[in-house]
Amino acid sequence: MIRRTVSRSAVPTRVGLALAATALCVAACGTGGSEPAPADSTTTVPSSTTSTTSTTAASATATVTSDQAETLCRDLEAQLSDWRTQGPTLGRGGLNILVQTWAAQYGLNAAVVQNRAIVDDATEETCGDVRSQAIDLLEIPDLATGLVGL
Repeated sequence: MIRRTVSRSAVPTRVGLALAATALCVAACGTGGSEPAPADSTTTVPSSTTSTTSTTAASATATVTSDQAETLCRDLEAQLSDWRTQGPTLGRGGLNILVQTWAAQYGLNAAVVQNRAIVDDATEETCGDVRSQAIDLLEIPDLATGLVGL
């Protein structure tokens, strides 16, 4: 009989994958939308449009605080040795999970979806060396390029 064991390091990875998948589903599904105004109603359309525009503008201008950037940098640094072992193909998947989990933790999902470069901006300023190592290991020109489906 072959007995299969799971290493201790695989359990947190599986938990992280489950959390990231949940976060992705929540981000993709959103909070629901409002129904469009009827075509013959001209008085309610401007207020609905204004509300949507201001919400979108607020999400697009979201900034990453230094504490949030430091957390992202610590998370990236913790993955570097795994990415050296796994190679760029699996590592890029890990990058996506890591960023999605981080964004969900801080409510930055919409900001990352609208502007993936926000991840590069945060890491360039806070941990340029870790960012450079991640880019080299994952064989991508920048972190934003490695974020698929966001």
